[in-house]
Amino acid sequence: MLRAVKTRFIFNPRSGHNARNPHLLDRARSFITEHRLDATVVLTEQPRHATDLARRAVDEGCRLVVAIGGDGTLNETAAALVGTPAALGLIPCGSGNGLGRHLGIPGPGRGAFRTLLEGRVRTIDTGTVNGLPFFNAMGVGFDADLSARFNQLTRRGLPAYIGTTCRMVFGYRPATYSISNGHTRLDTRAFIVAVANSDQYGNDCFIAPGASVDDGLLDLTVLNPPGLLGALPLLPRLFAGRIDGSRSVRRLRGARFSIVRTAPGLVHTDGETHETGAVLEIVVRPRSLHVLVPAAVG
Repeated sequence: MLRAVKTRFIFNPRSGHNARNPHLLDRARSFITEHRLDATVVLTEQPRHATDLARRAVDEGCRLVVAIGGDGTLNETAAALVGTPAALGLIPCGSGNGLGRHLGIPGPGRGAFRTLLEGRVRTIDTGTVNGLPFFNAMGVGFDADLSARFNQLTRRGLPAYIGTTCRMVFGYRPATYSISNGHTRLDTRAFIVAVANSDQYGNDCFIAPGASVDDGLLDLTVLNPPGLLGALPLLPRLFAGRIDGSRSVRRLRGARFSIVRTAPGLVHTDGETHETGAVLEIVVRPRSLHVLVPAAVG
């Protein structure tokens, strides 16, 4: 696809991998030169800048906009592409890369740039929570607080994520939620309430096994307070994709969810945190984003 369309690469120099590996910027520029592409590279300078850069790229006729960064860069870039003819390309180099892993998009050095040349366009669902877009997953409860803490770390990756989780988990106080998908209502104390588009947070941590990004539905997972004895076996279940076998887990599926909590607080969208109200309205936008994926991926 890439050889045939005008393209814009958006590089986040503050993304963890990019900050540690600035040569990736040179790799993108040499890739453009090597393949004689109608493409340019722009750098983000501040939070939410990728959205402005992607919107400008679409206005200037780009039909492929490539995000080089982590889940936050993906979220910001994709936000400007929803409902447009432009496709999202992804060089996933964050700490989790949940959507990239679900779609089979490899990381840099493993075929990500080749996917831009040889891949095909897949149209996927997206979601919003109180108008905030998300493309992989959103959540409230422990994972929102964990995201806020994790975003303050200077070193990312799976070991840091597990270490931070272990330090926070046993002192966390679950909240009470009223949850509805229009057909079923749950009133429950919950450790985590996650709404997923793909099947995982990232790092192959499967919060919604069996979820699909193009079925017109979102998958909600409630993790009830597991207690000390329940928490220890739950972690390997998450990475094995077997949380449905846990008594601490409830699952719902729907095109729309309402979550009411006792007070305003944090919500995360693809790992980025926001302060929102006590009432959360979550809506799917069916097949609203074009994404370039490897040709062999279904």
